[in-house]
Amino acid sequence: MDPFAEPYTRVGDNVSLEEVRSQVLALEADHRAAGIPLSGRVLHVCHYLPVTATLSTATGVISPPATPPTKASDVLPEDAKDVSSGSNTSAWTLGVRYGHAALISGIRSLAATHEQLIIGWTGDIQSTVPGERVPVDNVSSDDRASLEEALKTYQPKESDPDDDRKTVYVPVWLADKVAHDHYDGYCKQTLWPLFHYLLWQDIATEDVSQDAHYKAYAAANAAFAARIAEVYQPGDLIWVHDYHLLLVPKLVRELIPDAVLGLFVHTPFPSSEIFRALPRRKEILDGMVGADLICFQTYSYSRHFISTCIRVCGYENSPRGIDVDGHITAISHCPVGVDAERVGRDLLRPGIQPKLDALRTLYEGKKIIVGRDKLDVVKGVLQKLLAFQKFLQTYPEWVGNVVFIQVTSPALTDSPKLERQVSELVANINGEFGSLDFIPVHHYHQTLKKDEFYALLKDGMNTTSMEFVIAQAGTQKSPVVLSEFMGISKHMEQSLMVNPWNLGDVAAAMHEGLLMSEPEKLMRHEMLYKVVTTHTSHTWAALLVKMLLGQLDKKETARRTPYIPKDVLESKYHDAKKRLFFFDYDGTLAPIVKEPHMAVPSAPTLEALQKLSADPRNVVYIISGRDGAFLEQHLGHLPQVGFSAEHGGFMREPGDGKPWVNFTDSLDMSWMNEVEEIFRYYTERTTGSVTEMKKTSITWHYRGADPEWGLFQCRQCQDLLENNLAHKRPIEVLVGKKNLEVRPIAVNKGEIVKRLLYLNPDAEFIFCAGDDKTDEDMFRALIPPALWLAIKPDSVFTTAVGQSSKRTLASWHVTTPQEIVEHMLGLVGETETEKSNL
Repeated sequence: MDPFAEPYTRVGDNVSLEEVRSQVLALEADHRAAGIPLSGRVLHVCHYLPVTATLSTATGVISPPATPPTKASDVLPEDAKDVSSGSNTSAWTLGVRYGHAALISGIRSLAATHEQLIIGWTGDIQSTVPGERVPVDNVSSDDRASLEEALKTYQPKESDPDDDRKTVYVPVWLADKVAHDHYDGYCKQTLWPLFHYLLWQDIATEDVSQDAHYKAYAAANAAFAARIAEVYQPGDLIWVHDYHLLLVPKLVRELIPDAVLGLFVHTPFPSSEIFRALPRRKEILDGMVGADLICFQTYSYSRHFISTCIRVCGYENSPRGIDVDGHITAISHCPVGVDAERVGRDLLRPGIQPKLDALRTLYEGKKIIVGRDKLDVVKGVLQKLLAFQKFLQTYPEWVGNVVFIQVTSPALTDSPKLERQVSELVANINGEFGSLDFIPVHHYHQTLKKDEFYALLKDGMNTTSMEFVIAQAGTQKSPVVLSEFMGISKHMEQSLMVNPWNLGDVAAAMHEGLLMSEPEKLMRHEMLYKVVTTHTSHTWAALLVKMLLGQLDKKETARRTPYIPKDVLESKYHDAKKRLFFFDYDGTLAPIVKEPHMAVPSAPTLEALQKLSADPRNVVYIISGRDGAFLEQHLGHLPQVGFSAEHGGFMREPGDGKPWVNFTDSLDMSWMNEVEEIFRYYTERTTGSVTEMKKTSITWHYRGADPEWGLFQCRQCQDLLENNLAHKRPIEVLVGKKNLEVRPIAVNKGEIVKRLLYLNPDAEFIFCAGDDKTDEDMFRALIPPALWLAIKPDSVFTTAVGQSSKRTLASWHVTTPQEIVEHMLGLVGETETEKSNL
């Protein structure tokens, strides 16, 4: 994909809902035919349930404000009252929680094809005493069970076709302090500003550590993961929604390794230079890449995420996605639309026309510009007002002929400073351009009822863009002025796109929109209307299922390597009279580090090697890409350990004073000068890269370079070597972890393993561990057809270090180098115990 192109939807996704659903059905049929289990359920994990719960048997005590408020919607329906679940006779009264209408509408629409589970926090428990809350600690286990029963029969009052009993609501219970520190603390004070390019010192009203609420964030995410594990069934698809739950994917992966899980991030994702300021950046990224698929609103956000993974955490990027120790996380984008059908129905409400007529009468003869935003620092209300002021200054002919109606609904967290700034700016504009019979700016800080909202939609010029386009279908086809920074900007390219920080640009767009000809209005509207009504919230939800089913196919075709069974390993070890141990070094006995010379063995590693090699029944070899000097410096004091250096180019048998044997003496090594010259060329042009000269190979390291530039240069260098040199010389080019190595084609670790097998034909137990591509040669040499010894296959333990999904020839896996050492210490520990008992 062109890195500079920003498609709104992926190729093939810009289709009708019926087509997407048919594609989903075809995918499911293929999976079932292939024996892949599917439960027909989709688990949607959201911050809170779209349901309010009132406990009528509790007296209630005053508690912090609801989080988020029960009327968090920007648009409040006329009938926003508690709605009983009908047949519910328990202590609970259930009502609709407004907000995130597109998300909930999309999820419920899937009830036509799948069983839906919405897993979310209960929200603050309401009391029958007005204005009071019930502390969650006061809710008994019986009452909690009663709420779950009530939710099983709950249906929203609105009888839409997509509201079906196939949607089940699963509550997550959080302690009040954890819930509020999670949301009001870490989510709103740390993550929300950061994801909108605001560093905390720019908006903070007091000095608060950005780590202050992380424990609550982690605790809340752990509670969600545990709840998912309780209700999960094999074959379920799991979608985790938004920035409140970024740790959940990894936590669920630990609890349910085979789960198929996606993460949808509804907020923007900032560039790596902004994200790296987050103190818990690694924990957040590690949590996110536990998913099989991460989906963003736009292509640019997905690019930012990939760049952040590479630059901040050093993860590898491949065509399949982000590679973290062998676990691949695919990255995609799929914007959320609106529920076009519901908006269309709402526009027919009988109360709208009278309010529309009243607006036209009130502002007769004047053009109306409407802005509707939450009063949040990231929503640009100040910039919009400043732009309107600039508009009146630049185009004075509009003074007295245009009114600007700005509606600001309460944000989820109060901002007194912003409220004061907005009020002062409105007063300044009205004082400068107003008169006794004309007020240019009307500011309403309140939640609108639906009829009022849609009346403005029908008569205004700029408002909630997608609903506005649908509302204008039957009226004046008025244009939309839209910030190019909004996530939907690529969706609304026929809008008047502006940089909100360029006040003159916004003012000019207002002027252009007010003077736009009727044919141009019609042309722009028709194109916008087609997009808005095609890619709806229902289509978005169906596409999520389709994408996750695609990941299920990839998971099933990739062989998952099982974790090494400690009891079996120990049993086979103790039964054997002679054992062979082959260890890689970097990434196997020592973790990968940025500076190669800092990869020194730990005390437990040295202890394990010393105890293993001290047993005369054990033959222990370190088979590494390191040179002999490094191995002797750090491991040479272990006399009974043998070494192979430079990927099999050299070998030294166990024992004091044993010489190094060079297996490349008879090989043509004249190619080294040519490769050195090529590597020197790329080293000079890649700051931070170095060339490592060995006796039998040459390695170019770019771990210290800019990760994206280093990877690009590595691919260029690899292409040059393979196409211009490798076919002429007896060499092979190996791509390693942040390095590129050239070595003789006849020299590799597998040849050393074969040699050691030949020298030890009586071995009854083999343990071989490695972590990268060069170690696959060892594993290949130990596959039963190649293993010509009379050893039982179940006594050969080839072990890859990394995730179970890592592509490898090994039979077993462990996750980290520390686990290799722990398993080895377990072997020698039991051996010593046996000896003491004899």
